[in-house]
Amino acid sequence: MREADVPGAANEPEAVAPFEIRCPAYQTEAFVFNSPHSGRVYPESFLGMSRLDRISIRRSEDHYVDELFAGVIQLGAPLLAAQFPRAWLDVNREPYELDPRMFDGALPPFANIGSMRVAGGLGTIPRLVAENMEIYRGRISVEEGLTRIERVYRPYHATLRRIIAQTHVRFGKTILMDCHSMPANVRVAGGHQRPDIIIGDRYGASAAHDLSQAAVSFLSELGYRVVRNKPYAGGFITEHYGRPGRGLHALQIEVNRGLYVNETTLEKTAGFDLLKADLTEFAGQMMAHVRQDLSENRLAAE
Repeated sequence: MREADVPGAANEPEAVAPFEIRCPAYQTEAFVFNSPHSGRVYPESFLGMSRLDRISIRRSEDHYVDELFAGVIQLGAPLLAAQFPRAWLDVNREPYELDPRMFDGALPPFANIGSMRVAGGLGTIPRLVAENMEIYRGRISVEEGLTRIERVYRPYHATLRRIIAQTHVRFGKTILMDCHSMPANVRVAGGHQRPDIIIGDRYGASAAHDLSQAAVSFLSELGYRVVRNKPYAGGFITEHYGRPGRGLHALQIEVNRGLYVNETTLEKTAGFDLLKADLTEFAGQMMAHVRQDLSENRLAAE
C-alpha cells in the first residue's frame, strides 16, 4: 500500500496495518470514536486496476477526519481509524452488498445485490467514487472482492464490536460516534441551507433523544449550522450498533469539507486547526454531559 501524498512509502499491502486503534493510556469515558472512511493508504494493485488518477480516486475519502477527531484520545476515549480507502472497501455497508456487474464470476447466493446502495454504485466494494466516476478499468474477480471482506471488513467490525462491548461493561453504556465528512455543496432538501454539520441518529432509532439534542446544541453554540438526519441519517454502522434500549447509542457526525479542506487539491485549509479544536471541545462537552447522566443514575440507584 502507499499512503496518498507520501512519496517513498511501502507499496505492499502487508506494510501497513489496515486499521488502527488509537487509545488513551486509560479509557475514562463511555465513548468510542470511529473513522471508517478517512483511510488514505492505497494498494498498488488497486491503483493498477483503476481508471482514475491519484487525485480523482480519493474523492470518496472523508479527508483527514481521523485527524480532526484525534483530540478525543487525550480526553480519554479510543478512536478506531481505517487505513484502507473507502474506494477499495466500505465498512459502512453490510458485509456483502455487492454489484454483480462489477465481478467476473458468480457472487455467492447470500450476497445482497439489490440494495439501493448497490444500485447507486456504493456497495461494500464500491463501483464509483464521488461524482459518479467509475473506479475500475474492467471487472474484478469474485475472489478479490471476497478476500477484502474476509481479511479486512470482518476484522474491522470484530474490533469495533470488541471496543464497544468493553466500554459497555466498564461504564454501563456506550456512545459510538461515527465520524464522517460530506461535500461542501450538500444542501438540506427543500431549501438552500448548506449545513456545517449533520447529526444522524436514524430518526431516533440509534440513540437517545437527549444525546442527539445535546450534540446539536453544543455544536450550534460553537457557531456551526447544524441539522439532524437530513440528508444523512446514518449508515450501516449507526444502524447496526445503535441499540438505545440496551445502553448502546450511535450517532453519525458529518462535517462539511468546505470548512477545512480544498476539495480540488485535497489540501488542508486555514480552517483545519480551528475546526479540530472545536470538535475536541464538542467531544469534551458530550463526555461531560454523559458523565453527569451516569452520576445521576448511580445516585438514583443508591
